[in-house]
Amino acid sequence: MKLGFVGLGKMGAGMAGNLLKAGHEVKVYNRTREKASALEKHGAEVADSPAAAARNVDAVFTMLADDQALGQVVYGENGILAGLGASACHISSSTIGVAFSRKLAEQHAEAGKDYISAPVFGRPDAAENKRLIVVAAGDPKSVERFTPLFDAMGRRTFVIGGEPWHANALKLSGNFMIASMLETFSEAFTTLRKAGIDHKRFLEVIIELFGSPVYQNYGTVIAEQRFNTPGQGFGLKLGLKDVRLVCEFAESVEAPMPVATLIRNHFVSAMANGQEALDWSSLELVVARAAGLSDKR
Repeated sequence: MKLGFVGLGKMGAGMAGNLLKAGHEVKVYNRTREKASALEKHGAEVADSPAAAARNVDAVFTMLADDQALGQVVYGENGILAGLGASACHISSSTIGVAFSRKLAEQHAEAGKDYISAPVFGRPDAAENKRLIVVAAGDPKSVERFTPLFDAMGRRTFVIGGEPWHANALKLSGNFMIASMLETFSEAFTTLRKAGIDHKRFLEVIIELFGSPVYQNYGTVIAEQRFNTPGQGFGLKLGLKDVRLVCEFAESVEAPMPVATLIRNHFVSAMANGQEALDWSSLELVVARAAGLSDKR
């Protein structure tokens, strides 16, 4: 297929790279041109605007940090909506708010353009190695048409339904679950450290108990306090954004999420203590400080 890809950060670069490896023609755009140029040697065409990346393609992917960043590349005379053809589809893989996803679907429909929401689970290494989990929602025929693209980027695709915002609600809920795991690891490790018990030995037991690579990977990062890994982790600022969005969604359906509120407050504390550039697993430092343990950064 002929594709566009807008947003070549830690996740987008790996995703676009795998589409190229699968034999698709890919036009790429990134606000920082150097990131787009890095894929040129692998066969990508570098576009000079989001509209150019969306022009004369079957689909254009977007992978941006938040609602605002996505809106900046969708709208305007140089935006995706301006360049997207009538038979083409905008596939948003960004983790965005439910309300904004609804708005995008409505505005694409008004413009006569197709829109699929397909956020992903996985860290940058998973994006690079085609190990993402893709959660897709939108018109069933369109989702079926573009499923081979999801397969080219991930290890499994889950189709959620016909409303694109359903995929965003699921993604935010999933990120809340991961954040909850970070919180519980942080609390357990801190308690054991204060008691003089080997928290790394505890991690071995938990890995055996749950048998989850997510527990193993994040548990190891927290146990070893490897919070500063440029290019590999998930930024704490983005974690705060996602927890805020899931709280916003829960409030819109009148569903209390007290644990999410607690975690949001801990992320705010982390930001106030200069952890913005660290991995979101550095939530552990907030809990450790509250318990009187030193910050080992």
